Amino acid sequence: MPAEGGKTDMERIGLFSEMGYITVGDKYVSQFNRPFNEPASKNKQMLPGGSKEMSNLQAGYFDPHFVRIFEGEGYVSLNQVRRQHMMEEAKKNLGKAFLPSNGDKKLCGLGSYYGTIGGPVPFFSVQSKPKEKYEAPGKNLYTNPGKKGTGYGYANVTIGKQFSHSADFYDAAKLNYKKENEKHQRLLKGAPFKLNLYPRAYFDTNPYLFEKTLPPVKKAEKKAILTSPFKPSSPGKKAGGMKAGTFEPYPSHSADPYVAKLTSRTSSKDVKIFHPPGGPKSRPIESIMTLNVKRSLNMKNYKTASLQSY
Repeated sequence: MPAEGGKTDMERIGLFSEMGYITVGDKYVSQFNRPFNEPASKNKQMLPGGSKEMSNLQAGYFDPHFVRIFEGEGYVSLNQVRRQHMMEEAKKNLGKAFLPSNGDKKLCGLGSYYGTIGGPVPFFSVQSKPKEKYEAPGKNLYTNPGKKGTGYGYANVTIGKQFSHSADFYDAAKLNYKKENEKHQRLLKGAPFKLNLYPRAYFDTNPYLFEKTLPPVKKAEKKAILTSPFKPSSPGKKAGGMKAGTFEPYPSHSADPYVAKLTSRTSSKDVKIFHPPGGPKSRPIESIMTLNVKRSLNMKNYKTASLQSY
């Protein structure tokens, strides 16, 4: 809605309607008179005893005196502790160490059961076993042999009837698209409509984009090289107080007196004031810092992004 006696929101900022503000009606407070930490100046605050610096004194630690780890312990020899542990383990033995009555028996070759606990296994015997008499099975069902061929490219090989040949052009899709595009271009009545009054941002996403077609490349003209230097037919004339060096005769003096022109003032009601047409409207844009943050920090690298300082 337009303000009383003012412009509409579209004319002022280029938007249909300007959004309301949350600070309407608040009193202005100068930034110089604004306290830095206002709650710190109200009620009682915690008063610490001050920071303590690290030194050789005990004042910077929580304990009243320095506590040692091995204070009051005697010296212990590791070899003595190791011997005592071995003696305690030796007391747990019920008798002497176990010694087998006889050593291991070695095999005399492959397939020998010498030295094994169970002896030979009859299942792994090499002797042939009795077999039943072989009886030949009956004859199989005879059918007509299948026709040779894969079915693709061979006539009368498949179960059904042979399909007739159908032409399939190589660029059928390309030709159909070309015909549809030509039909579409014939139905068009003019160039696409473009409205240049829509407000645009000052910084485009692609600075190298150019909407207009580029002009043809200019070929460098080869200058003809003169073989001999230019020599004028006659040297130039110098002006020695006269007009002898001009191409044409000097014009004669003409009197042109100054005449003041008085124009009659007309009433302001008859004269219409010129109002220029509305040009492109501006709109709120993002700052350069915000654009750089959005380009450098996105959904793909926000977990691994690091702060860069220059």
